[in-house]
Amino acid sequence: MGNRTNDYRFSGRVALVTGGASGIGAAVATRLLAEGARVASLDLDAAGTADVLALAGDVSSSTEVESAARQVETELGPIDVLVCSAGIPGKSLPSMEISDEEWRRVLSINADGVFYCNRAVAPGMIERGYGRIVNVASIAGKEGNPMAAAYSASKAAVIALTKAIGKDLARTGVVVNCVAPAVIETPILDGVSQEHIDYMVERVPMGRMGRAEEVAALICWLASEECSFSTGATYDISGGRAVY
Repeated sequence: MGNRTNDYRFSGRVALVTGGASGIGAAVATRLLAEGARVASLDLDAAGTADVLALAGDVSSSTEVESAARQVETELGPIDVLVCSAGIPGKSLPSMEISDEEWRRVLSINADGVFYCNRAVAPGMIERGYGRIVNVASIAGKEGNPMAAAYSASKAAVIALTKAIGKDLARTGVVVNCVAPAVIETPILDGVSQEHIDYMVERVPMGRMGRAEEVAALICWLASEECSFSTGATYDISGGRAVY
């Protein structure tokens, strides 16, 4: 199967992708660009492809998020599409061994960060009567993974937050959805034990990790005009692990 794209699907659209320097975020940024969008990335690492406006910033800081959103609007135009892909796995630890600091670190990036980004861009989208927000959750947010209490809780928060914001904005022309991938082959796994990775892959009926490009294909549909009667929903992309 070739990497088919819909060439002009995002023509004239401005997209902000958090975590756009690597993994799922980078794959999404690449595809959005290929389909005609003007794209900005917000990441701790300001690296990006030549055509992406690469901003360095920490999504766990609401002031840095607000500042980045203003910069994107100044340099590229009003934001039509937000994809929140920035996230960390946290340390593989038994629940009782997670420190206060580790709990806050994971929740502040994975949950607070998504909220801050959604809050920063939604008012402009509402004002213009159009917007697409896609938040990246996880199978861990549906099922809870052992040795990953903070990560699982943070992703469950993303799912519930998406439901609430989707309902709040349901009559505005702005749709808000999330995706829940199982294990995907990306740099986020660098911080995860092999035992934990094996646990995740064993539970995927397809018997393999997903690819970032596969997740990007789903995200880009959710970020497009074609997605018009779905909001607050969680889209599964888990190779059959979760069939709900």
